[in-house]
Order: sequence, then C-alpha cells, then structure tokens
Amino acid sequence: QKEDIEVTLLPAGHCPGSVMFLFEGENGTVLYTGDFRLAKGEAARMELLHSGTRVKDIQSVYLDTTFCDPKFYHIPSREECLNGILELVRSWTSLTRYHVVWLNCKAAYGYEYLFINLSEELGIKVHVNKLDMFRNMPEILYHVTTDRHTQIHACRHPQDDDCFRWNRLPCGMTCQKGTPLHVISIKPSTMWFGERIK
Repeated sequence: QKEDIEVTLLPAGHCPGSVMFLFEGENGTVLYTGDFRLAKGEAARMELLHSGTRVKDIQSVYLDTTFCDPKFYHIPSREECLNGILELVRSWTSLTRYHVVWLNCKAAYGYEYLFINLSEELGIKVHVNKLDMFRNMPEILYHVTTDRHTQIHACRHPQDDDCFRWNRLPCGMTCQKGTPLHVISIKPSTMWFGERIK
C-alpha cells in the first residue's frame, strides 16, 4: 500500500547539523528525535512543529533515551554549565599566564558553544589540533587556534588521560618561555551527573 509522507527536518541542537525527523502522513504524525538538546521553551519557537497556534498532533515520539534513567534526575542547563566553567577558567587563568586549562572533550564536535563563549568572555582563543574540521562552521574560526601558546586547550591525543600528567598537555606543552605550566583539566560531560550526583 502506497502512502505519501511528508518528512520535515528540525534542528536537534545536539551538534552541528544534527536534526530530528517529523514524519506526517495519512496514518498520523511521528517525531523521531535521535540525540537532541533543547532548552526549555525552544520547541515552542519551532514553527514547523506547529499548525497555526497549536502544536501538531503527534501520535508517537521515538525519543533518544541516553539520559532516560532515574540517576539523571537533574542535569543543569547549558547556561548553568557555561557559567560554572567560565567562573573556574576565569579564576584559574587570571592567576598567571602560565596557568592553563585543558578541556578534556571526548567527542570531536558538540563543544562549539563552549569554545565560542569562553573565547568571547575571556578574550582567549582555544587551542585545537586542526582547524579543517571547523571549515564549514566559519563562526567558530575566530575563537579557535592551532597556536599552542594560549591558556585554554582543547587539543586531543589518542590517549588523553595518559598524557595529562605532570602538567603536560596532550599537545606536548609543558612550559612557556622556560616557566612550567600549571594545568587543570575540565571534562565537559553530561554523563558525570549520573555517575557522581545523587
């Protein structure tokens, strides 16, 4: 049996290019989220989820369930997380120019919001291994650098955890102009809240 289905891609807010799929046909409407990250109120602003002034009648939602577990009863908002990281990075990097931060980012993408906001607020570019991965995201290129002489690093190494010891960054930096670095590591991870907070 043939049926015409309209498929609409909606921004998922997870990482650059991530989408949710809205399927609409004679037999109903289905929303498939995949991985998504929407703040309170963002869905209300998605015109394509609405018909006139009402939310479309969605019969089924296939929801990504990574955090559909009671141990994740509280996950702070993106803004709360950013403010906490900003406060920590600002207080550390203001001590001396040899106090640096390593952002231990496990995935290649999805941290652009953090890099841009840290750079804008603190006036410090974020060191990354390569810029070519961001070539289709020109808005971030002003905020990242391949110059290792910066106080915020998001450089990666195949064994990041093994590399981060004795104040050595994954890119190999241990000192600047002969002065040893003082390095703290921040692991921006939602999983942390399920593992450590009760």
